[in-house]
Amino acid sequence: MKDKLESMLASANEAMGNASDEATLQEIRVSYLGKKGQLTSIMKEMGGLTNEERPIVGAIANRVKDQVSQTFEKQLKVIKSNVMASRLANEKIDVTLPGRIKPQGTKHPVTLVTEELIEIFSSLGFCVAEGPEVEQDFYNFEALNIPKDHPARDMQDTFYINDDVVLRTHTSPVQIRSMLKQEPPLRIIAPGTVYRRDSDITHSPMFHQIEGFMVDENITFGDLKGILTTFIHECFGKKVGVRFRPSFFPFTEPSAEVDIQCVICGGKGCRVCKNSGWLEILGSGMIDPEVFKSVDYDSDRYSGFAFGMGLERIAMLKYGVNDLRLFFENDVRFLRQF
Repeated sequence: MKDKLESMLASANEAMGNASDEATLQEIRVSYLGKKGQLTSIMKEMGGLTNEERPIVGAIANRVKDQVSQTFEKQLKVIKSNVMASRLANEKIDVTLPGRIKPQGTKHPVTLVTEELIEIFSSLGFCVAEGPEVEQDFYNFEALNIPKDHPARDMQDTFYINDDVVLRTHTSPVQIRSMLKQEPPLRIIAPGTVYRRDSDITHSPMFHQIEGFMVDENITFGDLKGILTTFIHECFGKKVGVRFRPSFFPFTEPSAEVDIQCVICGGKGCRVCKNSGWLEILGSGMIDPEVFKSVDYDSDRYSGFAFGMGLERIAMLKYGVNDLRLFFENDVRFLRQF
């Protein structure tokens, strides 16, 4: 048995030394040291040895096993080193070649405008609030003084999911949800996606609005004019003219639409402003006491104002875009300009 073990050791060392890849080396190791390998077969013959011979043969077998394992580890390192050297030789990188420039994306123009408006109103003390886009009729209409038979519902061109659930037509429901959650004073803006059944070069069935409102004691129309005039000058420049025109909205009284001096012609009159020199950009007004009733606010103690504007409208004016649909068509040629 001693001769068999020594012969196996020499054979294993030679076979492993000739192995050129890791898979072959592993097969050789298993053939000698595996459960069904040569060492196991030889050790089965120990049953025929005397008690004096068994410890001697056992010691030799352990030494042979250790030496075969050491030979395996050494040859494995050699093979891995050869593989790495081959890869380095065949996979050289020419560092003199010019780099491949990956195109860098930019923010969507509507996102740019949204972030700019949030920054402006945040500097004026407003906090950002959000609400669900699938909204209950109560928050979208009734709490805003628009009952089911009100003609203003026809103006909204609403997407109805059922009689009591709609895709919100404006971000004003966030105003109701915010006032139900906390007592005045409040100073909040609510940017978000809204939906209406309308589609042409100046309308989209899905677009973005930003709602803003402020509620506290002794809030006046002068506060509304001051906040919005500051916003417009920050957004379009201090030289842009601003005017307030009387209007009607169910949830504000008195109400006003806000115009700015045409940024295309500078107020001289052009096709964009229909030769009027002015462009309407938002609606506003003092919050109607009926709205305060819906949120259990004391209208004798508190007053407030609200305003809302389309973000695409602002983006079209800031960037000179003449077709609203360009914002949603994902034309890379258009988006690369931003």
